[in-house]
Amino acid sequence: MVYPFMTLNDNTEIVHSEMGMDGKVKVMIETPDEKLGFKQATCILPDSEWKDIYGYTETELDYLKELIASEAHLILEFSQTGGFDSASGF
Repeated sequence: MVYPFMTLNDNTEIVHSEMGMDGKVKVMIETPDEKLGFKQATCILPDSEWKDIYGYTETELDYLKELIASEAHLILEFSQTGGFDSASGF
């Protein structure tokens, strides 16, 4: 199952998986891009292992890494409770 987490002002979508039996959560990031179609990156929490990075500049990636690091505790919590919508009561 994949849960929506956040949409940024530039239409970047951040979604995450359920927590696996190994305690890991896959965070997928995708940004629409006129030339590339989409930029994308994946982060595996709690280890903050980044992979499958395509299209993001170093500056953009640094921002995303900082954002995910600051929200990792929430993503890990929501991954165990059915996502943001379930945890927030919506």
